Amino acid sequence: MKAIIETGGKQYYVSEGETIYVEKLEGKEGDKVVFDKVLMANGVVGNPYVGAKVEGVIVKQGKQRKITVFRYKPNKKSTRVKKGHRQPYTKVEITSIKTATTKAKAKEVEAKKAEAKARLEAEKKVNEEIAKKVAEKKAAEAAAKAEAEAAANAEAAPAEEATEAPAEA
Repeated sequence: MKAIIETGGKQYYVSEGETIYVEKLEGKEGDKVVFDKVLMANGVVGNPYVGAKVEGVIVKQGKQRKITVFRYKPNKKSTRVKKGHRQPYTKVEITSIKTATTKAKAKEVEAKKAEAKARLEAEKKVNEEIAKKVAEKKAAEAAAKAEAEAAANAEAAPAEEATEAPAEA
């Protein structure tokens, strides 16, 4: 299961068992963390959030590598400032992603499934009735064609006998 969470003003694409580095969170190593600002879970996109929760465990609290910030203005004697900065972070291991499946949502899903099944059965019945009507129509056309051929043959047969009779006499 995968999710997109928001923490520290950033968004992270996470899955269960994954380890991520986020902006500093309150807590000690081993504490549980719950991210409730979930933007997407299991392919379901929220507006802006989905009713899901992502749980994790704090693995480590630390600071990143030091960066040097140097400010300088030329032609001025005392405008040279060199500072360093180490950004704090929290290393979190994602333990579980829980989507919000309430009884009401489960009932809605079941109702939709039942409705779809009923619609399918109704379509099957309609299709069967149409197939029966088409078969009856074809049978009626075939019977009418056979009758027409029989009538044509009956008319042709006496005419043939009439032409053959004088030849025998």
